[in-house]
Amino acid sequence: MNPAIEEQLATNLYYDRTFDCDAAKILPGEYYYTGKPMLIVTVLGSCVAACIRDRVSGIGGMNHFMLPDGGGDAGSPMSASMRYGAYAMEVLINQILKAGARRENLEAKVFGGGNVLRGFTAINVGERNAQFVRDFLRTENIRTVAEDLNDVHPRKVYFFPHTGKVLVKKLKQLNNYTLVKREQDYASRLKTHAVSGDIDLF
Repeated sequence: MNPAIEEQLATNLYYDRTFDCDAAKILPGEYYYTGKPMLIVTVLGSCVAACIRDRVSGIGGMNHFMLPDGGGDAGSPMSASMRYGAYAMEVLINQILKAGARRENLEAKVFGGGNVLRGFTAINVGERNAQFVRDFLRTENIRTVAEDLNDVHPRKVYFFPHTGKVLVKKLKQLNNYTLVKREQDYASRLKTHAVSGDIDLF
């Protein structure tokens, strides 16, 4: 896997005064998981975040990914973009399982896929992301217990893995230039690096 597009464990940890707990902020291409009573937060435009947790132990995490446009051989079982989305999901699930979660207890809540990137509307990147994450979870038999996908607004997502609680704030008045620039930079980084390496789907 090319390090430029490898999922990174988020390093932006801070104390959230509003919720009175430790928190991790994740950016595109990052993920975070924990067994502690803490908060994971991200802001989504056309990207998608999957919040996955063990409903018994409370071990869980969140990723933040985008399927880049095109890539891969049309005749191959999975295009490069599908492989990247699958990789992003696999990394999070594997880390949660390694931390002690049990596969049969996993549940998911999924968010994002908004149509917020001008110029991306032709390829419906938000809709593709939303459909991908639904299909992936169905194939993997991970129950989706909540979703807030598509629409035209960016979202701020607060996930408390320990309890499973999620708060979603639609950012209707946001001056979202920073968000759009961040997602465009992320998308162009993904497009310029081929996805390589074996992907183990389970």
